[in-house]
Amino acid sequence: MSYGTGAALQAAIYQRLVADGALAALVGGAIHDAVPPGPISGTYVSIGPEDVRDASDQTGRGALHDFVVSVVTDAAGFQSAKAVAAAVSDALSGAALVLSRGRLVGLWFVRARARRVEKADIRRIDLTFRARTED
Repeated sequence: MSYGTGAALQAAIYQRLVADGALAALVGGAIHDAVPPGPISGTYVSIGPEDVRDASDQTGRGALHDFVVSVVTDAAGFQSAKAVAAAVSDALSGAALVLSRGRLVGLWFVRARARRVEKADIRRIDLTFRARTED
């Protein structure tokens, strides 16, 4: 196994999201690789947790990365959050990202979970994607 492509994959995902015009129209520059400090205001996208497991074979080292991209909003209802989540999914599903280390074999949408954050009037959609990389 190699975790060597982890940082390169995250950077490529971030760049893809920032460069996507449809997503920018919905959230502007509110795309982060960490939860913004302070109280939540408006809508933002955050690259979140990642689980990685070995996908090496006889031809070389590889990894499967399951990572979460979250849409968080204080807007009423889920409609606007779902529009942002759809834009994230459209931007990433099947994207041919160029990594600074290794290569991306494939990138797929796996699942989504939409919920209200308890004790707050916040909506959150966590989208899970799977990426296969080779190092």
